[in-house]
Amino acid sequence: MFRTTVKIEPSALKISHEDKILTLGSCFSENIGDKLQKAFFETDINPFGVLFNPSSIKNSLNMLAEHKVFTEQDIFKHGSLWNSFSHSTLFSTQHVEDTLQQINSRLSIASGNLSKTKFLLITFGTSWVYEYKDTAAVVANCHKLPANQFTRRRLSVEEIVCDYIALFHKLKTEYPDLQVIFSISPIRHWKDGAHENNLSKSILHLSVEKLQKLFSWVNYFPAYEILLDELRDYRFFASDMFHPSELAVDYIWQRFSETYFSTKTNQLKVRLEKLSTQMAHRPIHPDSIEFSYFSYQVEQQKAELRKEFPFLERRF
Repeated sequence: MFRTTVKIEPSALKISHEDKILTLGSCFSENIGDKLQKAFFETDINPFGVLFNPSSIKNSLNMLAEHKVFTEQDIFKHGSLWNSFSHSTLFSTQHVEDTLQQINSRLSIASGNLSKTKFLLITFGTSWVYEYKDTAAVVANCHKLPANQFTRRRLSVEEIVCDYIALFHKLKTEYPDLQVIFSISPIRHWKDGAHENNLSKSILHLSVEKLQKLFSWVNYFPAYEILLDELRDYRFFASDMFHPSELAVDYIWQRFSETYFSTKTNQLKVRLEKLSTQMAHRPIHPDSIEFSYFSYQVEQQKAELRKEFPFLERRF
């Protein structure tokens, strides 16, 4: 065996297809969220777009818990686009009404989902933040405003832990069944420099460790360690040499499944992933007899799954 293996004990905490899941954080949270959705877990992925730092993730969760409604005072125009410092550019449009509609529509859905969520998956990306000088508030996205309008600094372990102690007390009071699974994004922020990136990731690791010790319902999944300590080969990275390749994401997903899914859930997951692949199939000859028969078989599978697992009724 020519690699080291990150040992992960199967968690006593088990995620099933009957549980609602919310993922928040860096683009790695979207990788896992996408896998969950393709296996037909009820998953809400990044309702604010990709978020990199703990402060912005904390702010977004507070907004969801408080059912925040954005007004024109909460957004700004830069160039031809209306933007929100709390959201990624996915929500930016050329018209104020459209930007607000997209933001508030997504917030309404996510706030409703949070009230039913059992598993909150949070992925920290970096401890570096940008504070808008006019308000001293941490922004989730600078939206290409001039750099001199921001102060760039690194959060401390104490800041992150204090923020999340307050947040978690609030969330657990409102949602007593909530469970949190942290991960640290294995994607390196190379623009910070190799040493600064390592310092930043270390702060995130130490913060999560302290939160685990303080809250019995806070967990950690070692995606960072799997990619950087187990899959130590550039074939497991995308062409930019920083993001995980599809092969790496598949492997991390497998390890996540082994950790948090029961045997029964894993068996159902395999069946649903196969169905998801079939449903995504785009035929060359959609009018052919062969495709008609293929479609019939897919519908039969759906019916069988719904009958066997009634909670899947509205998933496909």
